[in-house]
Amino acid sequence: MTDKDLIIDFMKTCTVEVTPGGAAKVEDFREILRPDTTVYVTFLPGSDFADTVKTVRRLRDEGMNPVPHFAARSIPSKAFLEDNLKMLQGEVGVEEALLIGGGVDNPVGEFHCSMQVLETQLFEKYGIKKLGVAGHPEGSPDIPAADVSKAIREKNAYAKNTDMSMYLATQFCFEAEPILAWDKKIREEDGNELPVHIGIPGLATIKTLIKHAQACGIGASMRVLTRQAANIAKLMTVRMPDKLTHDLAVAVAKDPDCLIKQCHLYPLGGLKKSAAWLYAVQDGEFDMDAKKGGFKVNVEIG
Repeated sequence: MTDKDLIIDFMKTCTVEVTPGGAAKVEDFREILRPDTTVYVTFLPGSDFADTVKTVRRLRDEGMNPVPHFAARSIPSKAFLEDNLKMLQGEVGVEEALLIGGGVDNPVGEFHCSMQVLETQLFEKYGIKKLGVAGHPEGSPDIPAADVSKAIREKNAYAKNTDMSMYLATQFCFEAEPILAWDKKIREEDGNELPVHIGIPGLATIKTLIKHAQACGIGASMRVLTRQAANIAKLMTVRMPDKLTHDLAVAVAKDPDCLIKQCHLYPLGGLKKSAAWLYAVQDGEFDMDAKKGGFKVNVEIG
């Protein structure tokens, strides 16, 4: 297969996400996304989970496959979790979810980490068949490295004793090398056997990407941006994740032991543009750029 073929194959199952606030600005998702697109719905610290539920319901009504986020430290009680899972499964037919610890210092309820939520077995009880849990290729700003490794081992142990299909979902990164090194490390040192869904940044200005990266505690791979940001004139340049996508697709294809199975696109600069770029890639509407080591889509992004 050519590099172009590898990229198309690697990106064919890529997922996207939207915040409830961002969803409110979208008149109709069917004008932006293709039918059955898997769309993660975020739950941000301090927000109302009812807004996540409302967005999940709307996405389902407009022909998408919605995946709600659950943030352990923002769940007020086991009863609250159960009520919402029951409603999401019964009324919306949700069968996939994402569980993260959540970026708040003080838990609002009884859960301090995602493992405590898993151990309630409520996801299984209410029909969740596929569950993403957090992975951290560049570490976590609020979790010690030893605890991150421990969490990987615990999640793998849990996965062996549940009927749910589990995978690791990661924050976005900007370079392939740290991602590939992390995948190898957690396989060899932590015994990871879970598939990995790698986050990649969507189309956004370098200024916007740096802002989001700093807020999320992105590590070494942010050097790609900071080098470019040294030129002030480039701060408002829209950056596309073509080189990262190319490097991952080729590396994954070469390593049969690699557990990176697909990408998740964070539309940091807007869902419409990032989705248009993604579909152009999936359709093969791009030309390889040997000089820069990436590619360029040849359709109008808008």
